[in-house]
Amino acid sequence: MQFTVAIDGPAGAGKGTLAKAVAARFGFAHLDTGLLYRAVGRKALDQGRGTLDEGLAELVARELTPPDLARDDLRGALASRAASKVAAMAGVRKALVAFQRDFARREGGAVLDGRDIGSVICPQAEVKLYLDASLDARARRRHEEMAAGGAAGSLDAVRREIEERDSRDASRADAPLTKPVDAHLIDTTDLTIEQAVERAVDIIEQALARVR
Repeated sequence: MQFTVAIDGPAGAGKGTLAKAVAARFGFAHLDTGLLYRAVGRKALDQGRGTLDEGLAELVARELTPPDLARDDLRGALASRAASKVAAMAGVRKALVAFQRDFARREGGAVLDGRDIGSVICPQAEVKLYLDASLDARARRRHEEMAAGGAAGSLDAVRREIEERDSRDASRADAPLTKPVDAHLIDTTDLTIEQAVERAVDIIEQALARVR
């Protein structure tokens, strides 16, 4: 069975946590597409000696390998900033499209989370979810996540970084962050992860019933 769940939304809305939970619930494969851009950004920074060159980033994206996704420094602030910048590069996005689409149509079902999954990568996905939350809630979650990982930084700094990321994601010329018209909106501001997962599960179960 081919069944795709596309999950989009801004940073800190809970996409990754929900995607993992949904994939586990239904036995679907999961791809955090943001990790692709983090890996490209970090590798391009390494090869560019601290400078993000667009041509180099595109080359890295075309030659990305599974070990590149297993680096232990892809969840840090540096990788996050690099990901936001390379994600605005049309050549990088184009280089990663085929990888994502192939993953989405694999047998057994797939869950992909990112910022252009329902709008660009998988416009025909059986289920599209758009997660959102207030800026304060998203900043608080990201700050707690970073603190748990031992990363320093103030809540205000995290909030500013997310605001900047939101602006770049929404204003980039290629595949800007937007809610697909046929996506189900889940506002996680006042929801526990368990409540958000149950809402997503209900939507997915209804869609599965229609295709079986």
